Amino acid sequence: MFFNYLLGLFSNDLAIDLGTSSTLIYAKGKGIICDEPSVVAVKKDGRGRKVIAVGKEAKAMLGKTPGNIQAIRPMRDGVIADFEVTEEMLKYFIRKVHNRTFFVRPRIIIGVPSGITQVEKRAVRESAQSAGANEVYLIEEPMAAAIGAGLPITEPSGNMIVDIGGGTTEIAVISLAGIVRAKSIRVGGDKMDDAITQYLRRKHNLSIGISTAENIKITLGISMPDDEKRSMEVKGTNLVTGIPVTMEITDEEVREALTEPINAIVDAVKEVLAQTPADLAADLVDKGIMLAGGGALLRNMDVILREATKLPVTTAEEPLRCVVKGAGIALDQIELLKDVTIPF
Repeated sequence: MFFNYLLGLFSNDLAIDLGTSSTLIYAKGKGIICDEPSVVAVKKDGRGRKVIAVGKEAKAMLGKTPGNIQAIRPMRDGVIADFEVTEEMLKYFIRKVHNRTFFVRPRIIIGVPSGITQVEKRAVRESAQSAGANEVYLIEEPMAAAIGAGLPITEPSGNMIVDIGGGTTEIAVISLAGIVRAKSIRVGGDKMDDAITQYLRRKHNLSIGISTAENIKITLGISMPDDEKRSMEVKGTNLVTGIPVTMEITDEEVREALTEPINAIVDAVKEVLAQTPADLAADLVDKGIMLAGGGALLRNMDVILREATKLPVTTAEEPLRCVVKGAGIALDQIELLKDVTIPF
């Protein structure tokens, strides 16, 4: 017990947004000091798997590795899909943040989806402990995102957050530091990438990689028609001839490809609003909806939500960083930490 306390004195407390697409880390007193893709490259041999790259270096290998090397995304739909690789990834990031291997036993708070199961909670905690955490706290991602977006979550009034991440979209109505209504759907940036990939296969017989699909989404992603027309050249493989080709793709095609995931998000938001108690719903008429996560950067996403709900919709400052910022704020304020963390 005393040894753990002693190690804690040498370690900065950390807040971690362990996301499907990216892992962000906030260190107490320093701010956000790590923002890397949640990707690990492993080399397979007769003795098992050996980690050879993590983060940006590993992401550059996606879709480009030989048979004995595999670039893995250990998080899927916001939860751990590969425990062993997640543990190695966390160890790498924690050591990188502290610039040393020994005397690293930080207190860690991690953002998790609101629909997480007990088994999934245990996997996150055990992975963080195996990676060197002294104490582990969990905070629901919509709560962390709301705090990071600056919503007054401790007041007796309704605050609505829609956090569109890589693996999940988290929707919640919050009052008095508690989640009153919430829904977590496994639709986010990754499903949008898949939708673009499948659309191009169907319509153009064009096969593209994960990185290309993500680039199309970022460059042309649009959730509803507008006056500005955009296009870009995309390189891929013709599925009929098997020959690499270049093709021009328009934002209208991307909008059509994204119809299904966008509609799923809108329907989930409407469902949470329909379940919200009347007095809190009345607060939302004026306060509206706060949009966070990478999906908040999708062009006109705020407009389509505004038209669907007839409520004001605001995009948070630094939407990609809301969860880790909110978890960091909770880490710095012990009373808030007690109120917003969830039991194992």
